[in-house]
Amino acid sequence: MHRTTGTRFLAALLAALALAAGCRTVSGTNRTQLNLLSETQEHELGDEAYGEMLSEKGVKKVASGPDFDRVQRIARRIEDASGRLHPDAVADFRWQWTVIDDDATVNAWALPGGKSAVYTGMLRMAKSDDELAVVMGHEAAHAIARHAGERMSGSMVIRGALQGTSIALGDMSPAAHQATMAALGLGSNVGVLLPWSRLQESEADELGLLIAADAGYDPRTSIDLWTRMAAQSGGPPEFLSTHPSESTRIQRLQKLMPRALEAWKAAERRDAGN
Repeated sequence: MHRTTGTRFLAALLAALALAAGCRTVSGTNRTQLNLLSETQEHELGDEAYGEMLSEKGVKKVASGPDFDRVQRIARRIEDASGRLHPDAVADFRWQWTVIDDDATVNAWALPGGKSAVYTGMLRMAKSDDELAVVMGHEAAHAIARHAGERMSGSMVIRGALQGTSIALGDMSPAAHQATMAALGLGSNVGVLLPWSRLQESEADELGLLIAADAGYDPRTSIDLWTRMAAQSGGPPEFLSTHPSESTRIQRLQKLMPRALEAWKAAERRDAGN
């Protein structure tokens, strides 16, 4: 890709970011965040997506029994901790935690507004309630930090920058134009969107660990959980992944552990006084 072309694209991207940048900050980290959506818009999209995902063919919900009770028991404490640590962010949340019967899927997710799901495969992976609380706290943190709206906003800005650059390169031959735009699209994904996604995952690790600790769950179990998941994972190298590698994640959790342990001990004192 010609240097002038790259400069044009960068200028278009920076201009779009400058026009779109809002003065939002993430609760708990105070990171400045690009988000073009209102909370109401995010919650409406979350509700719509939740209904669509749970109505997909083959999705079986667990409505009672030990797995359901386990998730709801932990969820209540995660919600309470989220309210203590991020009262403004969750003020309009309508929490809901669905258990999906799928032992082959080791996953959980949360949508804007607190609509969440946990797969039974994750329940088997998480050996204790402490480990499961770390996962559920992580997913709650994504919703609290408004990561979905941020991802959508980033994609919108990059699409706008690409369209602007495409117009600016109108004097190129069709073949050169197509090749250049393909290179810019790949570069945007690897150089902007993927690192952005990994930043969000690390942020959710931090916020989620503290939420789980404040909820009274032992944060040290997060290391055991991610170590075990690392042993089972394959996938692409970190720079091509939406998530940090498990080794990177574990190192960051270890650095956060003193704060998390302090929060956990404070929760124990608070609960003992009730």
